[in-house]
Amino acid sequence: MFKVLVSARVFPTEDPEKVREAITNLFPAEDVTILGEEMVAKPTDIERFMMTIRQMRILDAVRGRMRHGVIGNSTTFQLNKQAAYAGKVSAAEGVPPLGNITVIIESDDIEKTIDQIAPMTVNGEVVE
Repeated sequence: MFKVLVSARVFPTEDPEKVREAITNLFPAEDVTILGEEMVAKPTDIERFMMTIRQMRILDAVRGRMRHGVIGNSTTFQLNKQAAYAGKVSAAEGVPPLGNITVIIESDDIEKTIDQIAPMTVNGEVVE
């Protein structure tokens, strides 16, 4: 079992509902709150994220980002907020003017969790 926390800064020039949509397009959640300047979601299911990275055929790229962000029993990675608003997964590069979406996944066995979310592939096929 793992826990997921998704957050994004809501800038004064942004519509909070569009930030909410960017988050929930990839991580549907009932519990989305604003804490200060941050919108925070605690999705209990990440099936849509998993389905999207498979459809986009970017398992290895996402896996690499997740593995790179491992510290202890969690991984942290950034997604492009504008791409998420369009329902796409794109790893964030740098700090865009409207910020990124931060995803934190905690697990007792983070390597196994990464394998479940973004399994390794060879020639585009999942390695069992």
